[in-house]
Amino acid sequence: MPFPDFDPVLVQIGPFAIRWYALAYVAGILLGWRYAVALVRDRRLWINRPPPVTTEQIDDLILWVTVGIIVGGRLGHVLFYTPGMIAEDPLQIFQVWKGGMSFHGGAIGVFLAMIVFAWRNGVDLWRLADVVSPVVPIGLFFGRIANFINGELWGRPTDAPWGIVFPGAGPEPRHPSQLYEAALEGVALFLLLLWATYGAKLLNRRGVVMGLFVAGYGLIRVSLENVREPDAYMPDFPLGLTMGMMLSIPMILFGLWLIWRGMREPLPPPLPAEARVPAPEAKRVADEPA
Repeated sequence: MPFPDFDPVLVQIGPFAIRWYALAYVAGILLGWRYAVALVRDRRLWINRPPPVTTEQIDDLILWVTVGIIVGGRLGHVLFYTPGMIAEDPLQIFQVWKGGMSFHGGAIGVFLAMIVFAWRNGVDLWRLADVVSPVVPIGLFFGRIANFINGELWGRPTDAPWGIVFPGAGPEPRHPSQLYEAALEGVALFLLLLWATYGAKLLNRRGVVMGLFVAGYGLIRVSLENVREPDAYMPDFPLGLTMGMMLSIPMILFGLWLIWRGMREPLPPPLPAEARVPAPEAKRVADEPA
């Protein structure tokens, strides 16, 4: 089937353009911020340990996370996928409006931002990461939809009836791998972490929710690399590996270690209802039903 006639620019006024890709970042960050606040405020989730941060600290963290996404995503793209840019035209590194962001680089950037934030605020890093991890699939979903609208990061050729002929990708129908990623990295991973937080109450175990996200994303990414077209400027790696696979395999191992570590750690005894929020939050929610 032909690629839908999407315009990557939503609104343009003179030289100023609002692009779907930029809106995807904005939507992911804002919705993720509100979801993280809702997690911290929900006393039903904090049975054995109080939340690691207050809602005010979540408000502060959002700036750190945003910087980590943009700087880490851009530098990750340059270092992992286009290192020649550094020697050929280093000014292109700053031209983020031309595209080129790496999830793995953004993830590293966000993790480094959380390390500094946790150190400055005396917060448990792994428990902070447990609050941040469930919101990440929201941004992944919007980002992959924006990739599809832009007609970029398409899949390998396919004879499946839902194959799409992407502009600039040749005459062959290709897997709409962006939509596969939106469904798995976004929706499926969000539902897994929703179960982990609200069903299994795993926010009480340090690092387990983060481990589920990291390992889950790694497994999904490795599997989808088999239908995603490798970047044309990347070399042929041995054993059929791609750069995405090689960056994701350590994520799987790290995530499994976090899950193993957190599930072995003894849980503290259950807290009384009034202690299941940070002290600055206690007065505000004292009258709310448990």
